[in-house]
Amino acid sequence: AADPALRLYHWLPSVRGDLLAKLGRPDEACTEFARAASLTRNAQEKALLLERARR
Repeated sequence: AADPALRLYHWLPSVRGDLLAKLGRPDEACTEFARAASLTRNAQEKALLLERARR
């Protein structure tokens, strides 16, 4: 995660959000999904990630 090449890569926080959700840490998962949504330019991906953040 500290690699500068991954700083704007939206899949990293998306995967982290998924793992945190599976670990039962919903607040942290929400933060990661929202971060991922802010990094993507694809409207469908953004909508999906924001939906995951709301859950």
